[in-house]
Formats: sequence, structure tokens, C-alpha cells
Amino acid sequence: MKIAYINPNSTVAMTDGIVTTAQAALPSAEIFGLTNSAGPAAIQGRADGEAAVSGLLELVPIARQRGAEVIVIACFDDTGLTQARAIADCPVIGIGQASYIMAHLLGLRFSVITSMPISVAVIEENIRQSGFAALCASVRATELPVLVIDTGRPAVLDRIGDEIARAVAEDGASCAVLGCAGMAHLKQALELHAGVPLIDGVAASAKLATALTPR
Repeated sequence: MKIAYINPNSTVAMTDGIVTTAQAALPSAEIFGLTNSAGPAAIQGRADGEAAVSGLLELVPIARQRGAEVIVIACFDDTGLTQARAIADCPVIGIGQASYIMAHLLGLRFSVITSMPISVAVIEENIRQSGFAALCASVRATELPVLVIDTGRPAVLDRIGDEIARAVAEDGASCAVLGCAGMAHLKQALELHAGVPLIDGVAASAKLATALTPR
């Protein structure tokens, strides 16, 4: 099985981290990443997402030319997901979408822990449109920029951990969804103190991709 992860932003190091996480989740698959060099360095809010779509869509046929059987949009906002599906001749899923599906399958009420406040409205709209609003306890922003999150520094882990704890105590969440691709490689460290299950959309999308092909 061959899966392409398309990173809508232009940060190659983030693409590499995403591929590493996905490959660890699904060792049997061949996984490769494509980076949208025409996109912003990070996707934070609606304007960044809109700016990324054109370059992202140019990578869809390239992914197919390289043999991808499933394409994953590797931004938690599911940037350009609908447009990519419209032009692809293979299944296309988003890491945000995969997270919500996984929470639903596990029967867990989730809170999304994301980067900046500007991202909250986009994520809330995606949750409503995909039919998971009843399962969502909250969408909470850490107020950490995406590229700061990706560093994984101790202060970053502490800040994300604090928001997870608040989601559980104040919102009644029974699990936390890591609402940024830059958090994917932090899951193991965050699990040490989270106290609730954590869902990472990169790993979730890799596992769900196996159900989307006939072999």
C-alpha cells in the first residue's frame, strides 16, 4: 500500500516529521510526503488555508503519478480537502477528519487542542459540517504558533498538557485530539501526563487508509 501525505504548508521539516509518524503507525505501507512550496510556512486560520489551496491541488496529480493509492491532507484544518477529492481518482482524507472518525469509533467525547485562536472557528466549522458536533466537548487554543509547537520544547509540552487538563476538568472531555500536524510527534511525550487517551490525526489517517483500498 502506498500513501501520500500532502503538507499544505511550505515547511519541509514538518513534512518529514509527518511522514515519520505515519510510517511508525503503519510500518507495512510505503509512505511519502509532498510539501506545498507555494504555501505559507504554517496554516493558521482561514486566510492561510485559502492561500495554500492552489499549490496543494497541484500536488494531487503528482502524488498519483508516484503511485499513491490514498492521499492524506496533512493539515488539521483539512485544507483543500473537498477540492482535492474533486480532482483525485483515489480516496483523499484529512487528518482532522480522521481524528473525528477515530474518536467516534472509540465512543469518546473529544476536545481538540490546537495552535492559535484564529484556527478555532475553522475547526469548529469542519466539525459541524462533518457531523461530529454532538461528540465535541470543545476546541481549545494553546496560543502557540504552529512552528513553535513543532519544536517540541518542554514549555510547549507543558502548555499543551495544561490545555488538555482544562478540557477534561472544565469541558468534560474523555479524550483529547491533537489539533495540529506539528503535535503528531509529541503524542508519546504528552501521554505521560495526559490522563486521557490522545488521538493524533496523522497516525489515525494512516490506520484508516487501510480500509480505503481493496488490498
